[in-house]
Amino acid sequence: MNFNGDNMLEKQLIADADKLASGRAGARATVEGLGASLIRDVASAGVGLDDIIALWYGEPDQPTPEFICQAATASLARGDTFYTENFGILELRVALAEYMSRLYQRPIDSARVAVTASGMSATNLMQQVLTDPGDNVVVTAPVWPNLIETVRIMGGEPRFAWLQFGNQGWSLDLEQMFDQVDSRTRAILINSPSNPTGWVMGRDDMQKVLDFCRARGIWVLSDEVYARVIYDRPAAPSFLEIAEPDDRLVVVNSFSKSWCMTGWRLGWLTAPPALMPTLEKMIEFHYSCPAHFSQVAGITAVREGEAFVTDTVAQYKLARDLVIDRLQAMPKVRVHRPEGAFYAFFAVDGMDDSLAKCKEILLQSHVGLAPGAAFGPQGEGFIRLCFAQSLDRLDDAMNRLDPLLA
Repeated sequence: MNFNGDNMLEKQLIADADKLASGRAGARATVEGLGASLIRDVASAGVGLDDIIALWYGEPDQPTPEFICQAATASLARGDTFYTENFGILELRVALAEYMSRLYQRPIDSARVAVTASGMSATNLMQQVLTDPGDNVVVTAPVWPNLIETVRIMGGEPRFAWLQFGNQGWSLDLEQMFDQVDSRTRAILINSPSNPTGWVMGRDDMQKVLDFCRARGIWVLSDEVYARVIYDRPAAPSFLEIAEPDDRLVVVNSFSKSWCMTGWRLGWLTAPPALMPTLEKMIEFHYSCPAHFSQVAGITAVREGEAFVTDTVAQYKLARDLVIDRLQAMPKVRVHRPEGAFYAFFAVDGMDDSLAKCKEILLQSHVGLAPGAAFGPQGEGFIRLCFAQSLDRLDDAMNRLDPLLA
C-alpha cells in the first residue's frame, strides 16, 4: 500500500478546495443570508455628523437610576464576580416571582423563573429549545426585526400576522393569524405592547390565542418587554394572568425598558415546570449564567424601583403626547397615539423607501430615525421614532423635522 505523505496532503487540499467551492467551509447559508440591521445602517450614516438627536434605538436617554447602580457597585466590592447558578441567583428569582405575583394577582413560583443575559438572549434561547428546521412560527408584525431573525437562525419559517393600520389605530385580525397555522407550526409569537406600533393585545384576545394553542398543542411565546410602559393602567395585559403553570407558554421580559437598564443585558423568562430542566441545560451551553453583580442590581430594581417606574412612565406619556401632537399637525404624516411602548410609528405620504428617507432626514436635520422597512415588508411606508427622551430634546427634534414632513 502507498502511504505517500505528499499524496495524502494533495487529497486533503483537494477536499478543502471542494468544501470552499461548495460554501461549506464558511458560515451556514442560513446565517449568511440573515439581513443586516437597517436601523444600524442609518446610524452608520450618521458617523461624523455633529449635534445628532438619536431617536433610532429603543432606549431612554436617561441613565440607570443611582440606587440601582449603587447596588451593583456594592456587589462588585463584595467580590460578586464569580459564576452563579444557570437560572440566576435564587434571591433574584424569588424577587421576580414576587414581583409578577403582585403585578398579575396570580401566584407564580420562582421555580418557573430563569434569569437571562438580556431579553434578546431569552428569545433566542426559546427558539433554540423549540424550533426545528422546517418548523414555522407565526409572529405578530410589524415587529422588532431581531424576533423574526431568531426563527430564521434555527432554519424555521416566520409567518406574519400583520397588524392593520386603520382609523382607530392598530388592530389584529385573530382569524387571519390563526389561518397561518398548519401542521408544522411550533408556536405563535406575540409582542405586546408592540415594538414598533404601540399596539396592546387585550385580555379577551389573549384568552382566544391561549385556547387556540391549547387545542392544537402549540406554544405561545409572549414578548412582554414593554409590560410596564403603558399609559392607562399599571401594567399591560399578560398571558400570565390567565394561563395555568403547565400551559405551553413562555413569557419573556427584560430590565431594559422599565428600569432604564439597556446596557446591563439582564432579562428573565417564565416557563412551565416541565421545560425548566431543558432550559437549564441550554443556558449552560449558551451563556452559562448572567453576571452576578447585574443580578444584584436587578433585585434592587424590582424591590425598590416601583416609584421610579411610575414616574418614568408618566414622563414618557408627556413625551408621547408632545410628539404625537406635533406629528399629527404635519400634513404628510399619519399617526395614532400608541397605547404602550415608547415609539411613534408614523406613515409618510408618498414615501416608498423608508431607509433612504431616514438617511435623507438624518443628513438634512441631524435627527436619527428608524426605517419602517426594518420591521418587516409591511412596515415600509412608516418611520419609527423613540420618544423615551427629555421634552426639550424632543421639542428640538420636532422643530427640525417639521419643515421636512410638513
